[in-house]
Amino acid sequence: MQLKSLVALLSAALAALSPGVATAQAKSAADGIAEYRKMLEDGNPAELFEAKGEDLWKKSRGPKNASLQQCDLGKGPGVVKGAFVELPRWFADTGKVQDLESRLLTCMERLQGLDTKAIAAERFGRGEQANMEALVAWISAESRGMKMNLPASHPEERRMYELGKRAFFFRGGPHDFSCATCHGEAGKRIRLQDLPDLTKNPGDGIGFAAWPAYRVSSGELWSMQRRLNDCFRQQRFPYPGYASDVTIALASYMGINAKGAQSIAPSIKR
Repeated sequence: MQLKSLVALLSAALAALSPGVATAQAKSAADGIAEYRKMLEDGNPAELFEAKGEDLWKKSRGPKNASLQQCDLGKGPGVVKGAFVELPRWFADTGKVQDLESRLLTCMERLQGLDTKAIAAERFGRGEQANMEALVAWISAESRGMKMNLPASHPEERRMYELGKRAFFFRGGPHDFSCATCHGEAGKRIRLQDLPDLTKNPGDGIGFAAWPAYRVSSGELWSMQRRLNDCFRQQRFPYPGYASDVTIALASYMGINAKGAQSIAPSIKR
């Protein structure tokens, strides 16, 4: 009887300790990743993309031989600082809610005479798409440390938010996935990667407030458009069109949910 009692006691003790051990291991992994990213921050290669983006903003290009310095990103012609943390937003001159990439396409077409349909059809990281991601890196860096503050007063801004919410929770594809499958509740992870809950404000520098970002694994700067395309790939969905309504709507939903979070873009990712 004494042996059986001892075995039962040890089993109960191990069962009680197991959750604590698992939690400690999970916390250690998360802390390790955070430490790794912190070490890389001082030499974030995104700075190279930022420098290229600033040069592209000021450089005269295209059939009209003009720069983008009169581009209105929502704060007035040529004003860059503070624009990123308020996008997507409604633009009266196009009659649309636009994110940073779609707004840049408008400016490229109007100011420089570039063929924006051809740009949108290019592969990420190639040609003008590479230039676009450099521009996104620099423009986002000009608002680093500022709080996300997407406007939601215009009816179209509210409509796009609701459309983005529906898209976020829409399940489909061969795995019956949605954005919410990975990012619909707290405490989820894939291997060592924490998955923030994007249905509410996940906090400073997390989720929407961390993109664009330099991806160490690919050696490239990824814009939000590219990040969303890869999410669709992981869901086994067809790629959405570049700067399409669904991508802008998803950005509106995540961006408005992130209101008040501090932007650290362009950040660095695994």
